[in-house]
Amino acid sequence: MHTFTIGWFAALIVFGIIEASCPCLLSIWFCAGSIGAMVAAELGASFGVQLAVFLVISLIALAALRPLLRRYYVPKLEKTNADALVGKCAVVTERVDNLNATGRAKVGGQDWSVRSSAGDILEPGTTVTIERIEGAKLFVSPAQEPASANAK
Repeated sequence: MHTFTIGWFAALIVFGIIEASCPCLLSIWFCAGSIGAMVAAELGASFGVQLAVFLVISLIALAALRPLLRRYYVPKLEKTNADALVGKCAVVTERVDNLNATGRAKVGGQDWSVRSSAGDILEPGTTVTIERIEGAKLFVSPAQEPASANAK
């Protein structure tokens, strides 16, 4: 067994460990390249040829397999029912104060933890618009009143 063969085998092991520890198809291409370079080393090729074989096989494996495998390994993100709340109105039921980490509101009969997007203090009874959701918290801003409400 040639010295370079042992080196490429060690590279194969390292790339395999990296791939096994990360489910994101990070180094599987280099495993294939290492095998090709190891074969080239056993056939007596120079280190330059071995390196070229490693790079070419790695790039071919990446170009050929990555699009196919990404379809199976990348989960499709689906919106949840909570995402439908963005843009809707809610009514504050407990004073919203970001500094004290307080605030609750009702949306469609459900009680939610609420924070002010701008950091404003919002009193109970205030109608707010939901801007975004982070975890189980709604981030809201005071709702714009219709023009007819100001005409009184």
